[in-house]
Amino acid sequence: MAEAHQAVGFQFTVTPDGIDLHLSREVLKHIYHAGVTSWRKRAIRFKNGILTGVYPASPSSWLFVVIAIMSTMYARIDPSMGMIDTIKRTLPVRSYCLSHTVLSAVLFATGLWFSLILMLRYILKALLSYHAWIFESHGKMSFSTKLWLNLLKMFSGRRPLLYSFQASLPRLPVPSVDDTIRRYLESVHPLLDDKQYNQMEVLANEFKTDQSPRLQKYLILKSWWATNYVSDWWEEYIYLRGRNPIMVNSNFYAMDLLYVTPTHRQAARAGNVVHAMLQYRRKLERGELAPVMTLRALGVVPMCSCQMERMFNTTRIPGIETDFVQHLSDRKHLVVYHKGRFFKVWLYYGGRHLSPSELETQFRKIIDDNTQPQPGELKLAALTAGNRVPWAQARLKYFNQGVNKASLDAIETSAFFLTLDDEAHGYDPDKLRSLDLYAKSLLHGKCYDRWFDKSFTLIAYTNGKLGVNAEHSWADAPIVGHMWEYVLATDCFHLGYTDEGHCRGESTKGLPAPVKLQWDIPLECQEVIEDSYMVAKEIADDVDFYGYLFDEFGKGLIKKSRTSPDAFIQLALQLAQFRDKGKFCLTYEASMTRMFREGRTETVRSCTSDSTAFVRAMEDKSTTNTLRLDLFRKAADKHQNMYRLAMTGSGIDRHLFCLYIVSKYLNIDSPFLKKVLSEPWRLSTSQTPQQQLNMVDLNKFPRYVGAGGGFGPVADDGYGVSYIIVGENLITFHISSKFSSPETDSYRFGQNIRQAMLDIRALFDQKEKN
Repeated sequence: MAEAHQAVGFQFTVTPDGIDLHLSREVLKHIYHAGVTSWRKRAIRFKNGILTGVYPASPSSWLFVVIAIMSTMYARIDPSMGMIDTIKRTLPVRSYCLSHTVLSAVLFATGLWFSLILMLRYILKALLSYHAWIFESHGKMSFSTKLWLNLLKMFSGRRPLLYSFQASLPRLPVPSVDDTIRRYLESVHPLLDDKQYNQMEVLANEFKTDQSPRLQKYLILKSWWATNYVSDWWEEYIYLRGRNPIMVNSNFYAMDLLYVTPTHRQAARAGNVVHAMLQYRRKLERGELAPVMTLRALGVVPMCSCQMERMFNTTRIPGIETDFVQHLSDRKHLVVYHKGRFFKVWLYYGGRHLSPSELETQFRKIIDDNTQPQPGELKLAALTAGNRVPWAQARLKYFNQGVNKASLDAIETSAFFLTLDDEAHGYDPDKLRSLDLYAKSLLHGKCYDRWFDKSFTLIAYTNGKLGVNAEHSWADAPIVGHMWEYVLATDCFHLGYTDEGHCRGESTKGLPAPVKLQWDIPLECQEVIEDSYMVAKEIADDVDFYGYLFDEFGKGLIKKSRTSPDAFIQLALQLAQFRDKGKFCLTYEASMTRMFREGRTETVRSCTSDSTAFVRAMEDKSTTNTLRLDLFRKAADKHQNMYRLAMTGSGIDRHLFCLYIVSKYLNIDSPFLKKVLSEPWRLSTSQTPQQQLNMVDLNKFPRYVGAGGGFGPVADDGYGVSYIIVGENLITFHISSKFSSPETDSYRFGQNIRQAMLDIRALFDQKEKN
């Protein structure tokens, strides 16, 4: 009960003469500072809320409108056309003195000001609904786009905050059924023989004629009523209603810097990074971060920021039929896992964040703690790694009262979860497949040393390397990547370390020590934990992972060939897939729809008739390089166009998914939608965004590059491929599959990707020689 003694702020003794009260000045000082900090935070949030609420106008513009209206009145001009007199007559006190005239003018000016704000937002929303710019060739800009760009800059205001554009973002449009079905049939044509394609065409046409009109009407109605017609159903049915383990199947990971380790002291690295995360959270909660802009169009098209709201203080809570996401306001603690024990660490002291050196001290105390885990505590987190129903049942039965409830609440209400791992991982060029072990550790660990339900788990290894395991339902990878870039840059370039590798600054004495969470886990619950662990371990052991650094060339050389780097890599993946399995497959590439309010992702179906024609030409030795290059450019252009369609709300799969959900609500049986939604994605791909913040100049610091992140295989007999284009000369691939599949081998696929990249480059080299 050491924490109870440290929490005592005063003592008193009852005597015959009364109560002898002894106050602690130190504690009262901390209480005072905590109150000042709390009120300052409220004031900043209130101020930023006003700035965001009136954007793209500013609070000072209200005064300008008031002065303008008052000036016209003194010039005996009535700009309100009698409305000011009407307002004056409706005021409670019917007096025609000067004060009532002024008050009426101010009220009219305020109403006019709000009307102008709404008009500006409508204009801005109309401008942001223009997407022709994204379809124009790189480096070329039409007159209409130049005009649009200038208007957008003019109406966007200055220095927007994180949520300034939210009210001005357009809604995600519902594509027409005809367009969606046409694009769908086009996407599956290269994967089906003539008989299969004709059958699919019949199903599609029957659906389009008989069922789609009714389903589409409901979907359009939802798009008018809801902010986004996809996102809530996507979160609920794709993520939260899934009853299978989320470890490997849903969660994803992000790696540390590839070549640089700022310090090899585990507690120090964790101290700096946790402090940087707290700084980021403060900016996030106050809305002080700049909104993320697209890289094209000179970076003036804003992305939706709503996913960022749930980054901290968020947990996925298990349920019997469906989970739900619990997001809380500012939390003042985190929970740390180390060698089977859980510790609660306070993040504030005296109304301020703990400094990096103070956090290092706290983490050092946990590492030096030699107590043993309580019965059932070691593998407790395996509950979050196994099937969802047993976890939900165990939570209701064994964690609903007493110390178990208090300890579980501490975990689920924490800012985030930190694992001080007892292993060393990271990329080491001298160790064979070090990247593979690093990725598997981040993806699943030991199956009981990450709390997979938290929005993210920060993992600090004994050698100073870091990583993040993120739960997927609350947000997509670019959101975590944004935070991770900020944290790593702040850690290395702003906080730094001493020559001995410790955090800078002095640690305050008398900090409340980390509190070891207490558990009373009965044998029946321990059996449930063990069962969940065995389920999770079987999944983890089946993950075949291969990480590959492709450094023969990168974005710089690809751009010189006037080709999109993403299209180049996607075509290389198609070539590698065909060489690996001797056939094509349905391919998933994630693209974002965050140019729309509450947008998340859309699918780009990368396997097309053009890409398959190119691949077959590459495998046909009789085909000339000139023809291969022509087919490559045609396939790359096709891919780029599909990617742009997906980004601008004209994708295929989210529309079909929502039509399917409506059909289930209406009890309409659709063979076409059933078949579409049951098709396996045997090649699932995603590009990790790089340098969303531009906090590090890679020309000056070329070694400070991240390794990106990855995810588990989506299909039992398929591959999951994540790649990150790092700087100008490096592309990192994260490849996953299952050992249990005789058709896949992650290392083999990685080598096929490498050879495909080199073979495509050879086409351009040959052209230059000729």
